[in-house]
Amino acid sequence: MITPKVSDIVGIVNKIAPHGLAEEWDNVGLMVGDPSAPATRIMVALDGTPDTIDAAIADRCQILLTHHPFIFRPLKHISSADPTGRLVLKAASHALAVISLHTNFDIASGGMNDLLAERLGVSNCRPLKVTTSESLVKLVVFVPTGHEERVRDALFRFSGVVGAYSDCSFQCAGTGTFKPLAGAQPFIGQVGRREYVEESRIEVLLEKRNLPAAVTALVKAHPYEEPAFDLFPLLNRGPEQGLGRIGVLAEETTVSAFADEVKERLGLAGVRFVGDGARPVRKVALCGGSGMSLLRDAQRQGADVLVTGDVKYHEGRDAEALGVALVDGGHFGTEVLMVESVANRMAAELASRRFEAEVIPFRVERDPFTWR
Repeated sequence: MITPKVSDIVGIVNKIAPHGLAEEWDNVGLMVGDPSAPATRIMVALDGTPDTIDAAIADRCQILLTHHPFIFRPLKHISSADPTGRLVLKAASHALAVISLHTNFDIASGGMNDLLAERLGVSNCRPLKVTTSESLVKLVVFVPTGHEERVRDALFRFSGVVGAYSDCSFQCAGTGTFKPLAGAQPFIGQVGRREYVEESRIEVLLEKRNLPAAVTALVKAHPYEEPAFDLFPLLNRGPEQGLGRIGVLAEETTVSAFADEVKERLGLAGVRFVGDGARPVRKVALCGGSGMSLLRDAQRQGADVLVTGDVKYHEGRDAEALGVALVDGGHFGTEVLMVESVANRMAAELASRRFEAEVIPFRVERDPFTWR
């Protein structure tokens, strides 16, 4: 087993929720800490508060992983007279690194909004507001006959999907030529002599962000000392990603009954809803946290209801005017479900890399609002 460093954990976080997905105004990644420090105990929480900082320190954790940014607005000074400054100083004095994954986790596949959709029984989801789509690259490599499968397997770890299909490639046969020069150590042939080799041309679709890792894996798996490959940028676009989700319920219900379902499935003390309680609901838009900026996107795409938090009075009136029902489950209530999920995913990623570290979900975090 291997002891991971803080930088290793940052790398895993970037796999779960790529840094580049975050909104421009956001602040994600390593907030406080030494990237080279060892990290054998990691706590996951929604917020970086005095309670979670104290709990992480008491549990001898080296990392606190939060959803909401530990440092959001730029700091002009770090002082114990300031609430944020006190927490930064306390974390630093106890060698506690703090990492945050925010809108990048909201947008990421399998992230916050997919978790919320799954919990609420909303299926066939797509982004409510597309913010990015993957750039695609076609990699073409030439492999001597008999070695195709090893090279293909190495590339399939990074290849994109085509619709509902993975492990997609194309292969055709041909003849390759080369002459090893002085200093070469050819897998086939002799120095100074032109060789003719039966080879296969293999084509694989890759997402551009995976290209460096894919090329490294290709070179390692290929039998040639200098494998020949070509890269073609494509006009085709890969999977779309974005804020919120829109999908459908298995069965039609009503606004009132669906509000009750949201309350029960999220374990909430209460919810608010806007709209006629008897109105039918089948198509659901949702956004964990504060998602009222997506109201018109929900309306344009024919959503019967938008589930989110932090709904203001005039936003409720806007929803009435647009004919979209709202269910307000609160900011905390629609996002705290990330704690268990991120903890489980982090533990699985650590195990797959043979890292020896424990992940601790902070299960006693509470909503700052009390419902009566």
